[in-house]
Amino acid sequence: MPKLKTNSSAKKRFSLTGTGKIKRKCAFKSHILTKKTTKQKRNLTQAALVDKADMGNVKRMLCIGK
Repeated sequence: MPKLKTNSSAKKRFSLTGTGKIKRKCAFKSHILTKKTTKQKRNLTQAALVDKADMGNVKRMLCIGK
C-alpha cells in the first residue's frame, strides 16, 4: 500500500501540541476590521483548539493516527 499524502493546506493551518491536541488560528481577522472592537480583534489573535467534532477530519488530513 502506498504512503499517505498529508493535505498541504492543512499542514499550513494546523499544528500539534505536546499533549496531542490540534491548534488552529481564529477566523474573522483578515479584513473588514474597522467595525470590530479592539477587544474582539485582540481576542481573535490568540490560538484556539480544534473542536472534538472536527478532530477526526483534521487528523485524517494530517495523516495522524489511523
